[in-house]
Amino acid sequence: MTKTHTIFGVVLLGILVFSCKKDKTPSSLSSFVFEVPDGFPPMQFPEDNAFSAERWLLGKNLFYDTRLSRNNDLSCASCHKQHLGFADDVQFSPGDNNAPGKTNAPTLANIGYNPYFLFAGGVPTLEMQILVPIQEHNEFNTNMLTVIEKLASDPKYVSLSKSAYNREFDAFVLTRSIANFERSLISGNSRFDQHFSQQKPNLNASELRGYDLFFSDRTNCFSCHGGFNFTNFAFENNGLYLDYLDMGRMLITHNESDRAKFKIPTLRNIAQTAPYMHDGSFEQLEEVIEHYNSGGAAHPSKNPIIQPLGLNASEKQDLLNFLKTLTDQSFLSNSHFAKPD
Repeated sequence: MTKTHTIFGVVLLGILVFSCKKDKTPSSLSSFVFEVPDGFPPMQFPEDNAFSAERWLLGKNLFYDTRLSRNNDLSCASCHKQHLGFADDVQFSPGDNNAPGKTNAPTLANIGYNPYFLFAGGVPTLEMQILVPIQEHNEFNTNMLTVIEKLASDPKYVSLSKSAYNREFDAFVLTRSIANFERSLISGNSRFDQHFSQQKPNLNASELRGYDLFFSDRTNCFSCHGGFNFTNFAFENNGLYLDYLDMGRMLITHNESDRAKFKIPTLRNIAQTAPYMHDGSFEQLEEVIEHYNSGGAAHPSKNPIIQPLGLNASEKQDLLNFLKTLTDQSFLSNSHFAKPD
């Protein structure tokens, strides 16, 4: 079995304890265990939103509830599909009434470790991020008052809200519970992890050559995509264009030096989360590798570390093969994260 550290207890234990109370939680609570893999730091929960069985289940149900949207046809899961690493496979996920999206839907894998949210980093907490798609016209296109009005009479949410937060179902409960569930979306059991952290050698020669390239001074991939989550969470311009439609980080800071800089994404499950870049402009991972091999466009804000790499066809294939080892099949198929019955 994968060696992991359990934190904040077992959901099954929460079921057994709570089932003795007058208002029982729904029977769909399961034996999900909140764990972090070896090499990962502890997951930090806000003081007012510590992990619990009831909060997790409430958030999971809301994550898949299409009533969060104006016309009751979109949920969080509509744009963040589990088999795609909780990302989407289109350039811009359509919103309410098929309104076109503005940025590519990012993966939610290990989202609880992010220090800020959205591509420009304009939202400081996961709880606050939940508000964004609800209010955005090109996403759920509604407002919190309307959503609460629709859901507050649902017996399932009435019961879970009381047991999870000891209060009526409201905006506080909705945002906290979804964030509570999303923090459990931890991915750390890829073939890469098994090989290097679990002492289960399973990478072939090409994948190991790709690993050496990734962590070499020649490519410097690890400079931006290092650490347990393969990101340093910084904002950078990678020379995608000479002229950008999106101001990126500058939208938040108003500093010209931040023009067209975007948050560096995790590479975990990268083979499953196409298309790539903030605007989903690359459909294939091979295109991403070719972009960095070329050195990108000479945008004034481009990180100077991005220079032509001179990789040959064999080296590019090795790098691609290594990136594919970051796919965590157990995460993509974990039934605990799937849509409730």
